[in-house]
Formats: sequence, structure tokens, C-alpha cells
Amino acid sequence: MAKSLEKIFLTTAATLFFAACGDDASSSAPENGEGGAILVEESSSSSAVLFGSSSDVAQSSSVTQPSSSAEILSSNSVADTNGSSSSIADTSVAIKADTTKITYALKPFDGPLSNPHKGFTVPTGGAWTFVPEFEYGPYGSLNNRAWDLVSYGSGYQQWNKLNPAKGVYDWTELEKLLNALAEHNMTYALRVLPYTPSFIKSDFPPQEDYDWTPPFVYEMGAKKIQIDLRGTEYHAYAPVWDDPIYLQAAKEFAKALAEKYDGDPRIEYIDVRTFGEWGEWHTSHILGSEMPADSVLKDMLDYYASVFKKTQLVLPSNGFGDVYTHALNLGITKRDDGFIGIPGRPDTLLRAYNANLPTIAENIAGYRTMLTYDDLIPGGSQKWTAERWVDAITTAHLTYYVLDQDNDCGYYFYKDNKALADSMSKVIGYNFTVTRAELLIIAGADNAASTAGKSADTTVGNAATNTLSITVKNTGVAPCFFDVYLVAEFVDSTGAAIAQLGKTIRIPKASFKDGASQQFTFGSDVPVGEANLATQPGVSVALSLYESEDAYKSGKNSTVRFDNDGLQGNNKLLLKSR
Repeated sequence: MAKSLEKIFLTTAATLFFAACGDDASSSAPENGEGGAILVEESSSSSAVLFGSSSDVAQSSSVTQPSSSAEILSSNSVADTNGSSSSIADTSVAIKADTTKITYALKPFDGPLSNPHKGFTVPTGGAWTFVPEFEYGPYGSLNNRAWDLVSYGSGYQQWNKLNPAKGVYDWTELEKLLNALAEHNMTYALRVLPYTPSFIKSDFPPQEDYDWTPPFVYEMGAKKIQIDLRGTEYHAYAPVWDDPIYLQAAKEFAKALAEKYDGDPRIEYIDVRTFGEWGEWHTSHILGSEMPADSVLKDMLDYYASVFKKTQLVLPSNGFGDVYTHALNLGITKRDDGFIGIPGRPDTLLRAYNANLPTIAENIAGYRTMLTYDDLIPGGSQKWTAERWVDAITTAHLTYYVLDQDNDCGYYFYKDNKALADSMSKVIGYNFTVTRAELLIIAGADNAASTAGKSADTTVGNAATNTLSITVKNTGVAPCFFDVYLVAEFVDSTGAAIAQLGKTIRIPKASFKDGASQQFTFGSDVPVGEANLATQPGVSVALSLYESEDAYKSGKNSTVRFDNDGLQGNNKLLLKSR
């Protein structure tokens, strides 16, 4: 009897242990103190880790009533190391454990879903974007709902405005824009342009109209060259891109920019826009101007990587070949601005995706302009179609995409393609969907023990345990490229937090791959004599995702949202039983 009892007790203890603790599937698995994560092929197969076979879970009801109580009574003897028994007088042990399993109903979120550090952007030229007078803005008269999809702003700044004199920097207007975006929970993708042929509207127009290299650079001796604007009879000037004085001025600006903004949470990413028209590393429209040798381009990338230690850097559209390889080796990702119009351009970003870096894209022109294209290749450009748009996002595993680059800020695009755009907001970048969630409650058992020399009413209690097991799938087309912190809590009927369930789990950046599922467990004990929150009326379980553990600890609302029905105003996901 003693050996039988010992075997039953050890089996029960092992069951409780594995129910409360998850395995760490790999070195890249989320980090946590209590509970863990397991990478699984499909959500249904992962359930065997905690609750037996997957079929057992599939057949479970929403709330499994307490199991028939297992009452285990010991004999008055225990086995010694030799297998014989020795008597322990007046000892009796009773263990009673009731188990309840709650399975939660899970449905997709209804509507578009924007999330940080991924998704769509529209041009945001300044803080004026958010004034009611701007009709295409989020508060404008047109009620432009394209902003429901926008997760970050983007646009260009002029080098000569930010750096008007040697050693002098004016961040005033940029700061206004960054603060305005931050007030609307958006970041900014920064491009500082040295040159734009868009404003060459006549023969030899004022140089400041199109050449945004600061005048002091030329005053210091940097050379410029006369150019012809392709397709016109206009003449103008352009910097000599490999002039050593120009290159040194560009590096000094990069250093000042890094000192001001490297690691600034308001900045999403920064393009290295030192060379060519629009800073795109080409001179396609300014005849007579030539790009520098690859060695010069690589040197500039090296310098940017040396001064920017935190903020993501981006190689512009026309950085290809060995320069592209060099950028990836430095952790600098790639953007492409020829989408839809030029066949095969999405494929060019696969190298960045395979290097575990976010990919960025912009269409070759504005949406309404692309609708007029003739589809004649070569010699023309492909027109915009819904099929090509979806293919571009999925083929390139895009994390970021310009929704529309025209000044109408996506208004006409969204008006024509609302349902498609809403659905693709859950495809671009990462997209976390809870596919399974179960709470296992094991009630505490009171052990009534009476022993010689002790009063008969001495009571020793066993703590109750709560174990939440969830499976999350990344249904987007890219990994999550920032650390994310997963929290489970007991909440009251208003959604307010009562207590944390288990410990916070950190999921390291780029470790949660697109298409992958991971299982997470949160376990906690309930001290003897205390009420178990899991069984109290009006108490529910909520899940939330944070960009930092400090944000959770300081009581801030979560910023990352699950793609599930039940999202609260504070972005927490309230789990509902079936």
C-alpha cells in the first residue's frame, strides 16, 4: 500500500508540475520566469504538452465541472529504504483535489487593425496634417478614414533647413511634427533630402528651389556640375556626389542627427539619403550627374552605422549589388520605391527579409496616377490592380508600405479599396492571433494531520494553482522586429486589472516568425486561506502586449493589439468563455 501511495503521489505531483511549467523550445524562445513558450506547427497540436492529446482539448467543454474528487488515504506506515515498513503512530493524510478547465471562445477582430512598428503610412508633411483645416487629415472635412490604417507618418525634410550653417542645426519644425505624431500614437520615418529635380520648373531656376544641399557646403569649396533635366530643355546644377568636402559635410550632419535622434522612440526608421535625386542613390533624370563609386557608397553606410546604434537605418531604392550586400551586413535594411509599376521589384526585397530585417516599399507613383498606366512593358509602367498590390505585400514580406504617396493622403485609394485595405492591415508585418486559450484551475486540498504530541486541530493546507495556456500564431507576412512583452492578468467586470497571473514573458525581436505558432503558459499558486481570483464572480482573464516591461509596470496602456474579438479600450484582450 505504501509503494502504491508513493507512486500515486509522485504521478500527481508530476502532473501539477508540467501543468504549471512550459518548456523552452529553443534559444530564441520567449524569456520568462514562470511559464514558457513552445514553437508548434499548428495550434491544435500544441495542447498535448499541458493537457494530453489534442483530441482531448478539442472535445472539452467551455467549463469542465470539477472532476470526481480523488481522495487518497495513507496507511499508517511508510516504506523505508530497504522496502520494509515502519510505523508512524496516529498519522492520517487526506488529499482532495478538484480540477476545472475553462476553454475560451476566440474570434477574429472585426475591422482594420493597426499596430506599432509595422503597417501603412501616408505623407505627413508637418504638424499641420492634424489641423481640421487640412481636409485630407484625420480631422478634415472629408472624414478620411484611411487614417484608421496608418500606424506611422513619413515624409522628407530638407538638409539645408535642418543644417542652415556649419555646425548649426534647427530641429524646430521637425520637433513639432514628431510631437504631433506622438500625440496620435504614431512615429515618423525620416528622409533628409539633399536634392530634388521635381522643382526644376524653368531654365536655371533659383538653386534653393531644388538643390537642398546647404549653401555653406559650396562656400567651403564643394564642387557642383551643370545638368540637363531629362525630357525638358531645362538646365540646372547638382552636387558632385563624391566631392570630399561634400562627403565630409554629409557625415557631420549624420553625426549631429544621430546625437539628436538615435534611439528616439518617435523615429521609426531613417533612410540614408546622401546621394542622388531625392536621395534615392540614382541620377536618372539629371543628365550629366553621376553616382559615386561603390567604395564611396559603402563608406557612407559604414559611417552611418557607426553613429546610429539604435535606430533602424534604411538603404534607399537604388542601392543594389555589392552595396546592398554591404548594407545587410551592417544591419541596414532595404526599401524599394518601384512597386507595382515595375515587374519583379517585390522580389528584390527578399534578401533583406532573409537577413531577418524589415522590408519597406512605396509604389512607383501615386494611386490615381498608376490607374492611368498602359501596362506596356518595356517602355511603360504597370497599372495598379488589387491583385498586384496584394502580391507585392506578400511576396516581399513587407513590414512597412506607403498606402499612397499623393497629397490626398490615401483618401481616394481607401475610398476605392476599403475592404481590401482593411484586410491587408492584418497581413502586412506581424499579426498576433490567439488561436487557443485554456485556464486550468486545481483547487487546494486541506491536509488534516494529527500526530503524536500535536493538537488534533493542526491543519496543513495545499495551495490552489491556476495555469493559463495559450497558443498565439503570427498570421502576418513578417516577424515582429522589436521586443514584445506578454502579460496575463485577472481583471474585474470593468476590465480593470486585479492581479497578474504568472510572470511577464519577453519575446525577443525577430524571434516570432511569420506563419509560426508559439505556446505560452502562465502559472501561479494561491496561498492557503486566500480566495482564488480565478473562481470569483465577475473576474475574467485578460491578455496584453507591451513594447517594454516598464510600460506595463508603470500602468500604461498596452500598445500592441491582438487580432481577436474582445479588445478593450486599453488594448487588452478580454478572454470570454464559450
